[in-house]
Amino acid sequence: MGEMRLLSICWIVGTLALLSCSHPERPGIKIGLNVELTGENPAIGTSCKNAASLFVEQINARGGCQVRDGKLPFRLIIGDNGGKPDRAASVAQKLIAQDEVCAMVGPNMSACAIPASEIAESLHCIMISPWSTNPKTTRTISGDPKKYVFRTCFTDPFEISIIAKFALNYLKAKRAAVFYDVASESPNTQAGLFREAFEKGGGTIVAYETYTTGDRDFSAQLTKIKASQPDLIFLPAYYNDVSLITQQARQLGIQQRFLGSDAWSTPQIISLAGKNIEGSYFCNHYSTQIPTPVAQKFVRAYKAKFGYEPDDVAALTYDTFHLLAKAIQTAGRLDRSAIRDAFAQIGHQGVTGSIQFKPGSGDPLKSAVMLQIQNGKFVWISNAEP
Repeated sequence: MGEMRLLSICWIVGTLALLSCSHPERPGIKIGLNVELTGENPAIGTSCKNAASLFVEQINARGGCQVRDGKLPFRLIIGDNGGKPDRAASVAQKLIAQDEVCAMVGPNMSACAIPASEIAESLHCIMISPWSTNPKTTRTISGDPKKYVFRTCFTDPFEISIIAKFALNYLKAKRAAVFYDVASESPNTQAGLFREAFEKGGGTIVAYETYTTGDRDFSAQLTKIKASQPDLIFLPAYYNDVSLITQQARQLGIQQRFLGSDAWSTPQIISLAGKNIEGSYFCNHYSTQIPTPVAQKFVRAYKAKFGYEPDDVAALTYDTFHLLAKAIQTAGRLDRSAIRDAFAQIGHQGVTGSIQFKPGSGDPLKSAVMLQIQNGKFVWISNAEP
């Protein structure tokens, strides 16, 4: 009886194994997501993750992405870089070398995107940053374009030229103060570019003050800024810093308007800073008020799923995945180099407008918008074309 039972068990196990082999698990398209889910700015990573999950849910509901004669589902592999450059590089290494993703989306913050891009370039895996505006992300130390690294947003030089012109021509500012995080890659770059562009346009920088990531007392720098009597204060800072800085500025009696960069774009800035940033302006990648059908369809779907409107990180991420799906379909196979070559050639009319890559560059031609915070909302003011 024991032998018969053993034979029966072996027969059952063998049959199950054969059934398993005859119906293997359906392969998928593994996409790595290198995002800032924890750390100083978790809202950025959350927006990216949300939009990526929404896209994957939508495309998989339609059977997946067309690859030659069949469709394959997208599979997200998510890595939290904690908003730290070294962790972003480690996450990139794991996603590409161990998880063997076909492509990597993110990081978003330039401080994280730059080191991660070095890993992607060295391992010949396409990386697309939805939100990193720093030129170093897509360029080598010598200034040459990286082959495997792209972005779907505009760059700092373009953005800051728009902000400086807006300050001079729309706000009629002649004297400006600049306050920025010297230890943060993109704000540091944006501060220097603004000073150059504002002065070139005929304005005067009357104060140029710095702080360091993690600082919480800004009274000394703000006192100097107040004494300089600027017409406005350019503050290229992330939302968590903006809330503290503007609160302390108002407590010191500083009444001037603040002018921000795309680092302001997270809606949480309104709930955190409140009346202290009422009337302020900033540059952004898109507006939820854009009337195009593709934009409004995305806004409705995102709000229905997550309960609030998407910010620019979410919109750019959504466009990034559309481009990536189109590139995979064009490539016709899950080969990193083929996907990279296809990605460089395609364009997309997306939520954030037209995206078309310049030949030999990972930087797209993009437009920008200027927004004002009015009654606790982001309100569209103007468009700016490249």
